[in-house]
Amino acid sequence: MTVRVDRSFELAAPPERVWEFISDPENRARAISVVQEYSIDGPEGRRATWQVELPIPLVRQTVAVETEDVTRRPPEYVKFTGRSTGLDVTGEHRIVETETGSRLENEFVVDGKLPGVEKFFKRNLDEELENLRRALERDLEGSP
Repeated sequence: MTVRVDRSFELAAPPERVWEFISDPENRARAISVVQEYSIDGPEGRRATWQVELPIPLVRQTVAVETEDVTRRPPEYVKFTGRSTGLDVTGEHRIVETETGSRLENEFVVDGKLPGVEKFFKRNLDEELENLRRALERDLEGSP
């Protein structure tokens, strides 16, 4: 079973400023509650390893998810994929200019490989996107 969530945020910031946040794999990793640790791999910063801790019975340790930005079109689009023994994830972020700033359109797809992974994300993926929205808004508030 695959879990898919689409969600958009309206932001009072220009697309270039939203791009600064969402194109950074570190910002995305920090916003996800089940990512306990992460490392940015490689000189270009397009790869990251997330140590994901899922509160499900069969997973008693963190799962390393190797992520990579597979497409970047500044300042409008970034797509990343993540692969691990427990799950695969794809995230897409589109930035659309609006009259009042920007709209960030997000799509996440999680494909679980272990029992309970899909159920967990079906219940929690929308909240994880809300965490991303809050982190982005905090970052925008701190900008000049």
